Amino acid sequence: MKNSRRDKINKILEIPQEVYSNVPKIIITGFDEMIVENFKGILEYEDFYVRINTYIGVVNINGFELKLENISDEDIKVTGKIESFDIERIE
Repeated sequence: MKNSRRDKINKILEIPQEVYSNVPKIIITGFDEMIVENFKGILEYEDFYVRINTYIGVVNINGFELKLENISDEDIKVTGKIESFDIERIE
């Protein structure tokens, strides 16, 4: 099945893009928790800086007392005092 045809079917069925593709989904709860779904791996981890590789770029998280929790094949949860984050987009 071609991608455009599959995309049309998924749109009709109202399936979220992150479910049928590798596009990451980032959920932020306050300043204390961030969940990254559809990630490829952890590039760097310190208690003040985390770099998470995704299929479309790298998510950089800055803060204090950062911890990686609930790591699975599908998602990763970062907790602590999150100060900022940015995304390095891969072209």
